[in-house]
Amino acid sequence: MGARREGRETAVQFLYQRDLNAGVSAETLQEFWDLRPAVKKVRDFGLAIAQGVMEHQEEIDERIRAAAANYDLHRIAAVDRNILRIAVYEMLYCPDVPPVVSINEAIEIAKRFGSDESGRFVNGVLDRIRGELPRPARAAKPE
Repeated sequence: MGARREGRETAVQFLYQRDLNAGVSAETLQEFWDLRPAVKKVRDFGLAIAQGVMEHQEEIDERIRAAAANYDLHRIAAVDRNILRIAVYEMLYCPDVPPVVSINEAIEIAKRFGSDESGRFVNGVLDRIRGELPRPARAAKPE
């Protein structure tokens, strides 16, 4: 498994923990890394993604709400919700990552950590969001 995939998975795990435990202190973050050891490259990437999601969570959640019109955000499974947050963050704030890469990574992570329906659900929501982006789906955004 590549460092970026593993970093995304650690970000999902951290955000899932944060989602279910109403906030995270510095001690909780350290406890997370004690329980989920990772090489520096994976840890740095996962932390950057998780921090980016937390910083932009309100806008990210609004995009998810609009794309998943028949679902209340709190009723989406916590694992799926956080996988969606990471992919939407990447599509909006990581111009070096083509949107289809974010979507494919999210689908694979959803298949691994979510339910039998998670991959299809995540794909459907993210495809709707991707359709609204003003950038090519298969290319990184030019500098």
